[in-house]
Amino acid sequence: MAEHQFEDALKKLEEIVTGLEQGKISLADSLKKYEEGIKLADICGKKLSEAQRRVEILTRDNSGKIKRKSFNSSKKEKADKEGENLLF
Repeated sequence: MAEHQFEDALKKLEEIVTGLEQGKISLADSLKKYEEGIKLADICGKKLSEAQRRVEILTRDNSGKIKRKSFNSSKKEKADKEGENLLF
């Protein structure tokens, strides 16, 4: 259900951006659409943050042992420096 809400919010946000870029609506309507877009962008950002916290990356260390790590770009960079191989 949350994924569906994200997809719906993203689609609506894309429609708003397209409409604003075309410049065919009044200033008052543009402001309303902009405010709606800000709310939708916030919803999308929160959903993406939730997803990021839930994602885990499986890695192998140099001995071939599988390690589970939380998704975090700085951890990925550290794993790369330590010679660990990502499984995907």
